[in-house]
Amino acid sequence: MTPAASPEDQAIETKAAPENAGDDASAETSNAAIAHESSATPTANDNSTDSTGLKGWWKVFASTYVTIFLAEIGDKTQVTTLLMSAESHKPWMVFAGAGTALVCTSLLGVLLGRWLATRLKPRTLEVGAGITLLIITIGLGWDIFQGL
Repeated sequence: MTPAASPEDQAIETKAAPENAGDDASAETSNAAIAHESSATPTANDNSTDSTGLKGWWKVFASTYVTIFLAEIGDKTQVTTLLMSAESHKPWMVFAGAGTALVCTSLLGVLLGRWLATRLKPRTLEVGAGITLLIITIGLGWDIFQGL
């Protein structure tokens, strides 16, 4: 029914409505189903199910895990926890303490990295980290050379 229809036209449409009631009901059902499907379909801004967002998240997580895991194997922290566990005979307490300490130091690193990223360009951070590691390497090499 249209708002501009006269009362006679409305009466005629009302009489014709039962013949088309099945068609209207199925059309409404189809429209409701389409509306439901379109509301359930993720949009470009929906990052919760976006495959590239999940793939990007996994890539960052995996590269961080592998890098930290390989860097920590055999370092002085691992040797220290091994010795503390053997000495105390409480391996789970040593594990809890070492794990908590690693989480806290990682949190500090992430927060400092985030703060630096808001103030410096990525290239500047890379060069600064490279120079710092080079200075540490030269210092360690110098100590070894002096000990010979």
